[in-house]
Amino acid sequence: MSETRHTARLVLSGHIIDSMILPQVMDVVMDLGGNFTIEELKVGQHKTDTSLCRMEVAAPSAEQLERIVRAARQLGATAESEAPARLETVDKEGVFPEGFYSTSNLPTEVLLDGTWIPVDNIEMDAAIAVDREARRARCIVFQGAKPGTEVVVGYEGVRVTPLERSRKTEIFSFMASEVSAEKPKKVLIAAIAAEMREVRSSGGRIVVVAGPAVVHTGAGIYLSRLIELGYVQVLFAGNALAVHDVEAALFGTALGVNVESGEPSEHGHEHHMRAINRVRAAGGLTQMVESGQLKSGVMKSAIDHGVDIVLAGSVRDDGPLPDVITDMVVAQQRMRASLAGVRLALMLSTMLHSIATGNMLPAGVRTVCVDINPAVVTKLADRGSWQSIGLVTDVESFLRELALVIETGAHG
Repeated sequence: MSETRHTARLVLSGHIIDSMILPQVMDVVMDLGGNFTIEELKVGQHKTDTSLCRMEVAAPSAEQLERIVRAARQLGATAESEAPARLETVDKEGVFPEGFYSTSNLPTEVLLDGTWIPVDNIEMDAAIAVDREARRARCIVFQGAKPGTEVVVGYEGVRVTPLERSRKTEIFSFMASEVSAEKPKKVLIAAIAAEMREVRSSGGRIVVVAGPAVVHTGAGIYLSRLIELGYVQVLFAGNALAVHDVEAALFGTALGVNVESGEPSEHGHEHHMRAINRVRAAGGLTQMVESGQLKSGVMKSAIDHGVDIVLAGSVRDDGPLPDVITDMVVAQQRMRASLAGVRLALMLSTMLHSIATGNMLPAGVRTVCVDINPAVVTKLADRGSWQSIGLVTDVESFLRELALVIETGAHG
């Protein structure tokens, strides 16, 4: 008696060879106990051509087949005869319907009334809200789940598009797959600078996510220079970066240590508290700049050049400064609103803040992760093979070289 086989037909299209999506789907099928038959394979003959694959997938049980199809969908496969997206309504504020589709950061579409609708503001770990009348779909987080909102449930009628490998900035694809302290940093930094120039010349925006080590290592002057040259449009940081930046401007110290000599300063442990007090007395960082009390530093450069600044607080903050957002939900909302048009992110010596930012970014945004700790770089750089670079290095030497290359290019 023949064994019952449960089958489904999957379709993959796009840059499925470059992106390794086809072998990944094959691996998933076999790893989950199924097998496949390639029914049609058209491989693009030129670099810009797309490819197409139709395959039949078989599994011993309906449950196994469902797991296989679900995993293949997450990689970009669609069913040959695609059913429309299934929608359910939010009943309780802040709660998605059970079985909601949980997004990745890849470009995503939903099938609505026979038409594939792109999902706006795509980010990982969110849900998809659909407005039938406007024929629009968008990502929402839990705070966006309002009673009456229709949300996509299940996997049918959802497709994701794997990223195409960059052919213009090969350094990203060449160096992104590993994290090492032994990479040719001058070559990498020159490539990052070239990418930054391309982003700016085409109207894209650059976000810098910076930790207080930028100030502690004396790298603040180089970040200020990048801001002044027009290569930073958005700055995400916490209370500490701003506090120690102001401390350095007022007292020449960071955490009480002289920024230039590296020597402890007498009563230096008080300096950051006195800096906080002066900013609070002025009413905020902008008021301090306008009154002439803050004459240098990263925050002054950012304010002077109209950078979109979001300072998000934490439970360990001294003060904090009046500019720091202490409500984390509000801080997330401000950060998301500031990321429109961002095409490149520099994540500099701050793990938690960088992870938070990375989780809000679409997969196609280039990310450059810099930290002296290899474990931090590995965690931050693990966002796709071709759009991330991780550098294990001192942030001061990185920013010094980057500012030099950018400035030389600007004057060249």
